[in-house]
Amino acid sequence: MNAFTSLIRRVPKISNIIVRNYAREPFSMKWTRPEVPSCISTEKSGDLGLDYKINPKEPCQFYQNVPEMENCDENIKKIFSLEFNYAKKTAKLKSNRAISLVESHDEDKSFEVRIARLTSEIHNLQEIMKNNPSNKQCKVALKNKIEKRQKYLRVLRTVDYKRFEWVLEQLNLIYKPLPEFHMVVTRKGSLRALAKMHCDKIVGEKLEAYKNELKSQQKSFYEKKAKHLAFIREEEIFCGVEPTVTEEDIEIAKQMAAEL
Repeated sequence: MNAFTSLIRRVPKISNIIVRNYAREPFSMKWTRPEVPSCISTEKSGDLGLDYKINPKEPCQFYQNVPEMENCDENIKKIFSLEFNYAKKTAKLKSNRAISLVESHDEDKSFEVRIARLTSEIHNLQEIMKNNPSNKQCKVALKNKIEKRQKYLRVLRTVDYKRFEWVLEQLNLIYKPLPEFHMVVTRKGSLRALAKMHCDKIVGEKLEAYKNELKSQQKSFYEKKAKHLAFIREEEIFCGVEPTVTEEDIEIAKQMAAEL
């Protein structure tokens, strides 16, 4: 027991321990967490817009080919127009016109038609989200349709790349493939990446300055080289030794100095 108490007495107190506070330079780089792109934005969906060429005063799709509609009264035409009908009929007409851009026949059920149908549905949901940004059901449906269309585009890109490019051109879309490695955005990792970029930039600037310095000394270097080679050649000839330096070497050094 006495030995244990003696060991405790030998332990220095925390107040007596010297703490060295090294001067820390402030980190000049600032990092802000990137905002999650909204489903309405082009960055998330990849939609650059599509001109459906729809006039709200034109009749619904069911009554467009009816010949009696041409001789009807203006009030009757308004009743059967898109402006005075449900929004579903306008959405249906948009879907049909988007499908007509890529379909090859009336019974076509290919990936191109599915992508066109999803594109028109995404545009309609995006318009609803602009007017009602707090609509959670619409937000979930929009997210699911964007992911579903992305899946179809990925499959079409693997199967037929030319057809894939043609669909993107017809529907005015941008395809952004998924990254190979999923990386979680963190403050520590981003600051490390920024610090590495900053250090690489400093190293690159110093290397570029050193290269410029060496380039500025090249002319004097070749002039001295030509003189030294000429001196070595003269000394070897004077001593009766076969010269190791040729006149061509001297001329090349002079030419390099003249060019610089």
